[in-house]
Amino acid sequence: MLIDTYGRVATDLRVSLTDRCNLRCTYCMPEEGLQWLAKPDLLTDDEIVRLIDIAVRLLGIEEVRFTGGEPLLRPGLVGIVERVAALEPRPQMSITTNGIGLKRTAEALKAAGLDRVNVSLDTLRPDVFKTLTRRDRHQDVLDGLKAASDAGLTPVKVNSVLMPGLNADEAPDLLAWALEHAYELRFIEQMPLDAQHGWKREGMVTAADILASLRTRFELTDENAGERGSAPAERWLVDGGPQRVGVIASVTRPFCAACDRTRLTADGQIRTCLFATEETDLRAALRSDAEDKEIADIWRTAMWGKKAGAGLDDPSFVQPDRPMSAIGG
Repeated sequence: MLIDTYGRVATDLRVSLTDRCNLRCTYCMPEEGLQWLAKPDLLTDDEIVRLIDIAVRLLGIEEVRFTGGEPLLRPGLVGIVERVAALEPRPQMSITTNGIGLKRTAEALKAAGLDRVNVSLDTLRPDVFKTLTRRDRHQDVLDGLKAASDAGLTPVKVNSVLMPGLNADEAPDLLAWALEHAYELRFIEQMPLDAQHGWKREGMVTAADILASLRTRFELTDENAGERGSAPAERWLVDGGPQRVGVIASVTRPFCAACDRTRLTADGQIRTCLFATEETDLRAALRSDAEDKEIADIWRTAMWGKKAGAGLDDPSFVQPDRPMSAIGG
Protein backbone atom coordinates (compact mmCIF):
# COMPACT_ATOMS: atom_id res chain seq x y z
CA MET A 1 0.00 0.00 0.00
CA LEU A 2 1.15 3.54 -0.78
CA ILE A 3 -0.16 5.63 2.11
CA ASP A 4 0.91 9.08 3.30
CA THR A 5 0.80 10.78 6.68
CA TYR A 6 -2.59 12.32 5.84
CA GLY A 7 -4.18 8.90 5.32
CA ARG A 8 -4.41 9.16 1.53
CA VAL A 9 -3.82 5.91 -0.36
CA ALA A 10 -2.40 6.04 -3.89
CA THR A 11 -4.05 3.58 -6.27
CA ASP A 12 -3.56 5.56 -9.51
CA LEU A 13 -0.12 5.52 -11.18
CA ARG A 14 0.81 8.04 -13.88
CA VAL A 15 3.73 6.85 -16.01
CA SER A 16 5.57 9.32 -18.23
CA LEU A 17 7.00 7.38 -21.17
CA THR A 18 8.95 10.23 -22.78
CA ASP A 19 9.63 13.92 -22.29
CA ARG A 20 9.41 14.56 -26.04
CA CYS A 21 6.39 16.03 -27.80
CA ASN A 22 5.44 16.83 -31.39
CA LEU A 23 3.52 19.97 -30.39
CA ARG A 24 4.77 23.16 -28.74
CA CYS A 25 1.72 24.24 -26.73
CA THR A 26 2.17 27.72 -25.35
CA TYR A 27 1.13 26.68 -21.83
CA CYS A 28 3.65 23.81 -21.72
CA MET A 29 6.93 24.64 -23.43
CA PRO A 30 8.76 27.29 -25.47
CA GLU A 31 8.56 27.32 -29.26
CA GLU A 32 12.09 26.01 -29.66
CA GLY A 33 11.35 23.03 -27.43
CA LEU A 34 13.40 21.87 -24.46
CA GLN A 35 16.62 20.04 -23.71
CA TRP A 36 15.38 16.45 -24.03
CA LEU A 37 16.52 13.66 -21.77
CA ALA A 38 19.41 11.60 -23.09
CA LYS A 39 18.41 8.06 -24.11
CA PRO A 40 20.50 6.36 -21.38
CA ASP A 41 18.63 8.40 -18.78
CA LEU A 42 15.24 7.12 -19.91
CA LEU A 43 13.77 3.96 -18.43
CA THR A 44 13.84 1.01 -20.82
CA ASP A 45 10.65 -0.85 -21.72
CA ASP A 46 11.67 -3.69 -19.38
CA GLU A 47 12.31 -1.25 -16.53
CA ILE A 48 8.93 0.43 -17.00
CA VAL A 49 7.08 -2.88 -16.98
CA ARG A 50 8.99 -4.08 -13.93
CA LEU A 51 8.14 -0.94 -11.95
CA ILE A 52 4.48 -1.17 -12.93
CA ASP A 53 4.50 -4.83 -11.88
CA ILE A 54 5.93 -3.88 -8.49
CA ALA A 55 3.32 -1.15 -8.18
CA VAL A 56 0.31 -3.39 -8.89
CA ARG A 57 1.59 -6.55 -7.17
CA LEU A 58 3.17 -5.09 -4.03
CA LEU A 59 1.80 -1.56 -3.64
CA GLY A 60 -1.90 -1.72 -4.47
CA ILE A 61 -1.95 0.24 -7.72
CA GLU A 62 -5.21 -0.37 -9.61
CA GLU A 63 -5.01 2.12 -12.49
CA VAL A 64 -2.15 3.05 -14.81
CA ARG A 65 -2.22 6.13 -17.04
CA PHE A 66 0.51 6.48 -19.67
CA THR A 67 1.54 10.08 -20.27
CA GLY A 68 4.44 12.09 -21.68
CA GLY A 69 5.46 14.41 -23.22
CA GLU A 70 3.55 12.66 -25.95
CA PRO A 71 3.37 8.94 -25.11
CA LEU A 72 2.54 7.89 -28.68
CA LEU A 73 6.11 8.89 -29.56
CA ARG A 74 7.41 5.99 -27.45
CA PRO A 75 8.46 3.28 -29.98
CA GLY A 76 7.69 0.41 -27.60
CA LEU A 77 4.31 1.68 -26.40
CA VAL A 78 2.13 -1.11 -27.82
CA GLY A 79 4.44 -3.75 -26.37
CA ILE A 80 4.44 -2.06 -22.96
CA VAL A 81 0.64 -1.98 -22.94
CA GLU A 82 0.45 -5.64 -23.93
CA ARG A 83 2.85 -6.68 -21.16
CA VAL A 84 1.09 -4.60 -18.50
CA ALA A 85 -2.25 -6.10 -19.56
CA ALA A 86 -0.80 -9.53 -18.73
CA LEU A 87 0.13 -8.57 -15.17
CA GLU A 88 -1.65 -10.06 -12.16
CA PRO A 89 -3.60 -8.28 -10.92
CA ARG A 90 -4.34 -6.52 -14.19
CA PRO A 91 -4.62 -2.73 -13.79
CA GLN A 92 -7.01 -0.55 -15.74
CA MET A 93 -5.01 1.24 -18.44
CA SER A 94 -5.50 4.56 -20.18
CA ILE A 95 -3.38 7.08 -22.03
CA THR A 96 -3.28 10.86 -22.18
CA THR A 97 -2.27 12.01 -25.66
CA ASN A 98 -2.47 14.94 -28.05
CA GLY A 99 -4.17 12.53 -30.46
CA ILE A 100 -1.94 13.16 -33.46
CA GLY A 101 -0.76 9.54 -33.68
CA LEU A 102 -4.02 7.85 -32.73
CA LYS A 103 -5.28 7.29 -36.26
CA ARG A 104 -2.26 5.06 -36.81
CA THR A 105 -2.16 3.32 -33.41
CA ALA A 106 -5.67 3.16 -31.91
CA GLU A 107 -6.54 -0.34 -33.13
CA ALA A 108 -3.18 -1.78 -32.08
CA LEU A 109 -3.44 -0.20 -28.63
CA LYS A 110 -6.94 -1.61 -28.16
CA ALA A 111 -5.80 -5.07 -29.24
CA ALA A 112 -2.87 -4.84 -26.81
CA GLY A 113 -5.23 -4.17 -23.90
CA LEU A 114 -5.55 -0.40 -23.52
CA ASP A 115 -8.94 0.47 -22.03
CA ARG A 116 -9.49 4.11 -23.00
CA VAL A 117 -7.92 7.43 -24.02
CA ASN A 118 -7.85 11.05 -22.93
CA VAL A 119 -7.13 13.42 -25.81
CA SER A 120 -6.11 17.05 -25.40
CA LEU A 121 -7.95 19.44 -27.73
CA ASP A 122 -8.44 23.08 -26.76
CA THR A 123 -10.21 24.51 -29.80
CA LEU A 124 -12.42 23.70 -32.77
CA ARG A 125 -10.76 26.41 -34.84
CA PRO A 126 -7.74 25.29 -36.91
CA ASP A 127 -6.17 28.76 -36.81
CA VAL A 128 -6.43 28.95 -33.01
CA PHE A 129 -5.05 25.42 -32.74
CA LYS A 130 -2.03 26.50 -34.78
CA THR A 131 -1.51 29.52 -32.53
CA LEU A 132 -1.81 27.47 -29.34
CA THR A 133 0.32 24.52 -30.43
CA ARG A 134 2.58 26.19 -33.00
CA ARG A 135 1.78 23.28 -35.33
CA ASP A 136 -0.81 22.84 -38.12
CA ARG A 137 -2.15 19.45 -36.97
CA HIS A 138 -5.78 20.13 -36.01
CA GLN A 139 -7.30 17.65 -38.47
CA ASP A 140 -4.90 14.96 -37.31
CA VAL A 141 -6.29 15.28 -33.79
CA LEU A 142 -9.88 15.06 -35.03
CA ASP A 143 -8.98 11.97 -37.06
CA GLY A 144 -7.28 10.46 -34.02
CA LEU A 145 -10.36 10.98 -31.88
CA LYS A 146 -12.54 9.22 -34.42
CA ALA A 147 -10.07 6.35 -34.67
CA ALA A 148 -10.08 5.93 -30.89
CA SER A 149 -13.86 5.86 -30.80
CA ASP A 150 -14.05 3.40 -33.72
CA ALA A 151 -11.50 1.14 -31.99
CA GLY A 152 -13.58 1.03 -28.80
CA LEU A 153 -11.20 3.00 -26.58
CA THR A 154 -14.19 4.42 -24.75
CA PRO A 155 -15.28 6.53 -23.11
CA VAL A 156 -13.17 8.88 -25.21
CA LYS A 157 -12.43 11.85 -22.99
CA VAL A 158 -11.40 15.23 -24.37
CA ASN A 159 -9.40 17.63 -22.19
CA SER A 160 -9.64 21.35 -22.98
CA VAL A 161 -7.81 24.32 -21.49
CA LEU A 162 -9.32 27.75 -22.09
CA MET A 163 -7.04 30.78 -22.27
CA PRO A 164 -7.93 34.50 -22.33
CA GLY A 165 -7.74 36.10 -25.75
CA LEU A 166 -7.47 32.79 -27.60
CA ASN A 167 -10.26 30.30 -26.98
CA ALA A 168 -12.00 31.53 -23.83
CA ASP A 169 -15.30 31.90 -25.74
CA GLU A 170 -15.36 28.34 -27.09
CA ALA A 171 -16.77 26.44 -24.10
CA PRO A 172 -20.37 26.09 -25.43
CA ASP A 173 -19.20 25.19 -28.95
CA LEU A 174 -16.77 22.58 -27.61
CA LEU A 175 -19.49 21.00 -25.51
CA ALA A 176 -21.99 20.91 -28.39
CA TRP A 177 -19.36 19.25 -30.58
CA ALA A 178 -18.45 16.70 -27.88
CA LEU A 179 -22.10 15.79 -27.33
CA GLU A 180 -22.56 15.29 -31.08
CA HIS A 181 -19.63 12.85 -31.22
CA ALA A 182 -20.32 11.13 -27.86
CA TYR A 183 -17.02 12.32 -26.36
CA GLU A 184 -16.85 13.17 -22.67
CA LEU A 185 -15.53 16.73 -22.44
CA ARG A 186 -13.54 17.98 -19.46
CA PHE A 187 -12.40 21.56 -19.06
CA ILE A 188 -9.21 22.06 -17.06
CA GLU A 189 -8.19 25.32 -15.46
CA GLN A 190 -4.84 26.43 -16.83
CA MET A 191 -2.14 25.37 -14.38
CA PRO A 192 1.43 26.67 -13.89
CA LEU A 193 3.09 23.99 -16.00
CA ASP A 194 4.93 26.06 -18.60
CA ALA A 195 8.70 25.75 -18.67
CA GLN A 196 9.08 29.48 -19.31
CA HIS A 197 7.04 30.34 -16.16
CA GLY A 198 4.67 32.68 -17.95
CA TRP A 199 1.57 31.55 -16.04
CA LYS A 200 -0.25 34.18 -14.00
CA ARG A 201 -3.14 33.57 -11.62
CA GLU A 202 -4.88 36.83 -12.51
CA GLY A 203 -6.89 36.71 -15.73
CA MET A 204 -7.03 32.93 -15.76
CA VAL A 205 -10.27 31.39 -17.09
CA THR A 206 -11.68 29.81 -13.94
CA ALA A 207 -14.11 26.95 -13.43
CA ALA A 208 -16.76 29.50 -12.48
CA ASP A 209 -16.17 31.34 -15.78
CA ILE A 210 -16.48 28.08 -17.73
CA LEU A 211 -19.71 27.04 -16.03
CA ALA A 212 -21.24 30.48 -16.55
CA SER A 213 -20.38 30.31 -20.25
CA LEU A 214 -21.81 26.79 -20.63
CA ARG A 215 -25.04 27.80 -18.93
CA THR A 216 -25.73 30.35 -21.65
CA ARG A 217 -26.64 27.38 -23.86
CA PHE A 218 -27.08 24.31 -21.66
CA GLU A 219 -28.80 23.29 -18.43
CA LEU A 220 -26.25 21.81 -16.03
CA THR A 221 -27.07 19.65 -13.02
CA ASP A 222 -24.34 18.83 -10.49
CA GLU A 223 -24.02 15.05 -10.73
CA ASN A 224 -22.40 14.55 -7.33
CA ALA A 225 -23.70 17.57 -5.39
CA GLY A 226 -20.20 19.07 -5.25
CA GLU A 227 -18.50 15.92 -3.92
CA ARG A 228 -15.96 14.43 -6.32
CA GLY A 229 -13.87 12.27 -3.97
CA SER A 230 -10.51 11.50 -5.54
CA ALA A 231 -11.77 12.19 -9.07
CA PRO A 232 -10.23 15.39 -10.45
CA ALA A 233 -13.36 16.50 -12.32
CA GLU A 234 -16.60 17.83 -10.94
CA ARG A 235 -19.18 16.41 -13.33
CA TRP A 236 -22.40 17.98 -14.54
CA LEU A 237 -25.29 16.34 -16.36
CA VAL A 238 -26.06 18.25 -19.55
CA ASP A 239 -29.74 19.03 -20.21
CA GLY A 240 -30.82 16.33 -17.78
CA GLY A 241 -28.33 13.70 -18.96
CA PRO A 242 -27.21 11.07 -19.57
CA GLN A 243 -24.32 12.92 -21.24
CA ARG A 244 -22.12 14.96 -18.98
CA VAL A 245 -19.33 17.51 -18.86
CA GLY A 246 -16.50 17.75 -16.37
CA VAL A 247 -14.68 20.75 -14.95
CA ILE A 248 -11.31 20.29 -13.25
CA ALA A 249 -10.75 23.29 -10.99
CA SER A 250 -7.14 22.48 -10.17
CA VAL A 251 -6.34 26.05 -9.16
CA THR A 252 -9.52 27.49 -7.64
CA ARG A 253 -10.81 24.29 -6.03
CA PRO A 254 -7.92 21.80 -5.78
CA PHE A 255 -8.62 18.21 -4.81
CA CYS A 256 -5.33 17.55 -2.99
CA ALA A 257 -7.06 16.33 0.17
CA ALA A 258 -8.42 13.29 -1.70
CA CYS A 259 -5.55 12.74 -4.15
CA ASP A 260 -4.87 9.06 -4.94
CA ARG A 261 -2.01 9.47 -7.44
CA THR A 262 1.65 8.63 -7.62
CA ARG A 263 3.85 9.57 -10.58
CA LEU A 264 6.76 7.92 -12.33
CA THR A 265 8.83 10.17 -14.59
CA ALA A 266 10.37 9.08 -17.87
CA ASP A 267 13.79 8.92 -16.20
CA GLY A 268 12.66 6.79 -13.28
CA GLN A 269 11.90 9.29 -10.54
CA ILE A 270 8.93 9.07 -8.19
CA ARG A 271 7.00 12.31 -7.73
CA THR A 272 4.32 12.48 -5.08
CA CYS A 273 2.61 15.40 -6.84
CA LEU A 274 2.67 17.08 -10.24
CA PHE A 275 3.96 20.19 -8.45
CA ALA A 276 6.40 18.49 -6.10
CA THR A 277 9.86 20.04 -5.87
CA GLU A 278 11.50 16.79 -4.74
CA GLU A 279 11.88 13.41 -6.44
CA THR A 280 12.91 9.92 -5.34
CA ASP A 281 15.18 7.91 -7.64
CA LEU A 282 14.02 4.40 -8.54
CA ARG A 283 16.18 4.11 -11.64
CA ALA A 284 19.35 3.84 -9.58
CA ALA A 285 17.84 1.04 -7.52
CA LEU A 286 16.73 -0.79 -10.65
CA ARG A 287 20.17 -0.55 -12.21
CA SER A 288 21.96 -1.66 -9.05
CA ASP A 289 20.06 -4.97 -9.04
CA ALA A 290 17.82 -4.12 -6.09
CA GLU A 291 15.15 -6.68 -5.23
CA ASP A 292 11.48 -5.88 -5.89
CA LYS A 293 10.78 -5.56 -2.15
CA GLU A 294 13.59 -3.02 -1.74
CA ILE A 295 12.25 -0.92 -4.61
CA ALA A 296 8.74 -1.14 -3.17
CA ASP A 297 10.04 0.07 0.20
CA ILE A 298 11.75 3.08 -1.42
CA TRP A 299 8.47 3.90 -3.16
CA ARG A 300 6.50 3.59 0.11
CA THR A 301 8.92 5.89 1.90
CA ALA A 302 8.61 8.50 -0.86
CA MET A 303 4.83 8.48 -0.70
CA TRP A 304 4.80 8.62 3.11
CA GLY A 305 6.38 12.07 2.83
CA LYS A 306 3.76 13.45 0.43
CA LYS A 307 2.79 17.03 1.29
CA ALA A 308 -0.75 18.10 2.13
CA GLY A 309 -1.32 19.97 -1.13
CA ALA A 310 0.12 21.95 -4.01
CA GLY A 311 -1.17 25.33 -2.86
CA LEU A 312 -2.04 26.52 -6.38
CA ASP A 313 -4.58 28.96 -4.96
CA ASP A 314 -1.91 30.52 -2.75
CA PRO A 315 -0.44 33.75 -4.26
CA SER A 316 2.98 32.73 -2.93
CA PHE A 317 2.99 29.44 -4.88
CA VAL A 318 6.30 28.82 -6.64
CA GLN A 319 6.26 26.85 -9.88
CA PRO A 320 8.45 23.73 -10.04
CA ASP A 321 11.60 23.98 -12.14
CA ARG A 322 10.95 20.77 -14.04
CA PRO A 323 8.57 21.21 -17.03
CA MET A 324 5.41 19.16 -17.46
CA SER A 325 6.83 17.30 -20.46
CA ALA A 326 9.36 15.62 -18.19
CA ILE A 327 6.85 14.82 -15.43
CA GLY A 328 3.67 13.64 -17.10
CA GLY A 329 0.22 15.22 -16.90
